Amino acid sequence: MTATRVLVLNSGSSSVKYQLLDMHDASRLAVGLVERIGEQTSRLRHTCLSTDETREENGPIADHDAALKAVAEELARDGLGLDSPELAAIGHRVVHGGMFFTEPTVIDDAVLTEIERLIPVAPLHNPANLTGIRTAQALRPDLPQVAVFDTAFHTTMPESAARYAIDPKIADRYRIRRYGFHGTSHAYVSRATAELLGKAPEEVNVIVLHLGNGASASAVEKGRCVDTSMGLTPLEGLVMGTRSGDLDPAVIFHLARVGGMSMDEIDTLLNKRSGLFGLCGDNDMREIRRRIDEGDEEARLAFDIYIHRLKKYIGAYYAVLGRVDAVAFTAGVGENAAPVRQAAIAGLEGLGLAVDAELNAVRSGEARLISPESARVAVAVVPTDEELEIAAQTYALVGNSN
Repeated sequence: MTATRVLVLNSGSSSVKYQLLDMHDASRLAVGLVERIGEQTSRLRHTCLSTDETREENGPIADHDAALKAVAEELARDGLGLDSPELAAIGHRVVHGGMFFTEPTVIDDAVLTEIERLIPVAPLHNPANLTGIRTAQALRPDLPQVAVFDTAFHTTMPESAARYAIDPKIADRYRIRRYGFHGTSHAYVSRATAELLGKAPEEVNVIVLHLGNGASASAVEKGRCVDTSMGLTPLEGLVMGTRSGDLDPAVIFHLARVGGMSMDEIDTLLNKRSGLFGLCGDNDMREIRRRIDEGDEEARLAFDIYIHRLKKYIGAYYAVLGRVDAVAFTAGVGENAAPVRQAAIAGLEGLGLAVDAELNAVRSGEARLISPESARVAVAVVPTDEELEIAAQTYALVGNSN
């Protein structure tokens, strides 16, 4: 029997998202989420897609070991257990791979050591990713485990884009450079956009706008990333749900010296109390649009700042690429917020960009164009599929060995 199934695990600090896919036809067999791990109010929500049955378990789940064992039990109830000979591998989302990991990698002790060494530049993400990997290894030590890195897609950036203008010796000593994130999404969406245009990825230049609670932009030239908005950490770049995005670094000095704030307090301010939430008290774009419709000026200003930053990056990446074939919107806000797409493209007609209001208003889960046929540059909405991307990369690496 050929093993074609891949379990995708995305382990957060207090959650585990998972999907089981069959790469024979890229179909989903099961999806689920364990959240609030370590609390009395933990919850596991599991859906078997072949029966369309959803089950929910509530109650304390002590740690990631217990969480993954609970996931294994749910999968087994559907005849999809981790002991199945049809399971080819487990693919793990790992947020930060630095410059060392440029492609999906079978996990061994050396890989684990390097992921651990990168914790200082990804203190919120890499420890949780490591926990998920080690727990999965304990459950199936015989099975290939593959790390797929958020940063890998961006390692093709030229040094002129990846380097910051600081002393290179200091930068190298402390691994300071632009790494970028959301790489699996940018890779998937840039390829899917080329397919939508009926072309190969090597034939098109695409600006990808991944707009969720976290948000990032990338300039993709002939299938390769040449610039991206997030940097050493996911804080840089676009205005996000709770993150500030681009900021004069001297603001940090000012808050410390004049405001008397500690580094931890500033970190919390910029990562958790800024962005849309910091500007208007909401980080849900639907709620912000509702408030705008009711005449709320605070929400309007937050929206305008968000759009202004977005336009700047579209223009900047247009200049970086020189020729743009498409701008693609993706992720929760990008896929669902028509007013964001309309506002971000408005006024850019001189660059060949335009949005058809009727096409933009259509809600659909399919990849589609929302620009008029006469537009020189296509504007697309392309639903992202990071789990499928992780599964595909994992299976491409280990599938031939089955």
